[in-house]
Amino acid sequence: MGTGKVAQILSIEFGLLLQEPETRFSQCYSVLRCSSAATRMASELVRDFKNHKIVPDVIPVPPESLLQVTYPGEQKVNLGNILMPKQVKDCPVVQWPVEPKTFYTLCMTDPDAPSRTTPKFREWHHWLVVNIPGTDLERGEVLSEYIGAAPPKKTGLHRYVFLVYQQNGRMSCGETRLSNRSSQGRGKFSIQKFSEKYQLGIPVAGNFFQAQFDDYVPKLYRQLGQFQNAF
Repeated sequence: MGTGKVAQILSIEFGLLLQEPETRFSQCYSVLRCSSAATRMASELVRDFKNHKIVPDVIPVPPESLLQVTYPGEQKVNLGNILMPKQVKDCPVVQWPVEPKTFYTLCMTDPDAPSRTTPKFREWHHWLVVNIPGTDLERGEVLSEYIGAAPPKKTGLHRYVFLVYQQNGRMSCGETRLSNRSSQGRGKFSIQKFSEKYQLGIPVAGNFFQAQFDDYVPKLYRQLGQFQNAF
């Protein structure tokens, strides 16, 4: 638990001591209820990351907390729910618990390229941003521009995994910058190896959805200069 979270808890507890007994009881109950909900959510996160084999296919241990990911039209990512490629073609809004004056790395990656049964291009990463101050993505350094889900036809459901890492400070990255007009440099990526290279530790937040082919995918392949079976 970070120092900011500890300070917040101590502040809440001290404030409760100054309240009248009835008010203190009500607020204590609210705090405990929130704590119980957070514990339940953390338990579900661990369970679903393991049940869907994201642990160990992508990372060795589950993230610490749930990443909030919302696409246009209020399409929310929720621990393996199914979304269509046409629903996730644009960048989502992403939020997570932050420490003050801290930089973060965000990644979206697909371990199932070209399919979950034959993942010879694992991982095909869709988005990679470093040096994000707090959750201000616009001020982050984009290494790989966002590309939506693009599962090839007849390859079943793919897992699309979002992970956030807390950095030790601003990073200097030598990786090639990748645009969203080409698929070059996206495949055979490993967010685990990337995190080890830059000493990022375990992810502080994560989430994932699943998707399979729909009629938007060929449009995305044309954007990338690929044929439909280009994987």
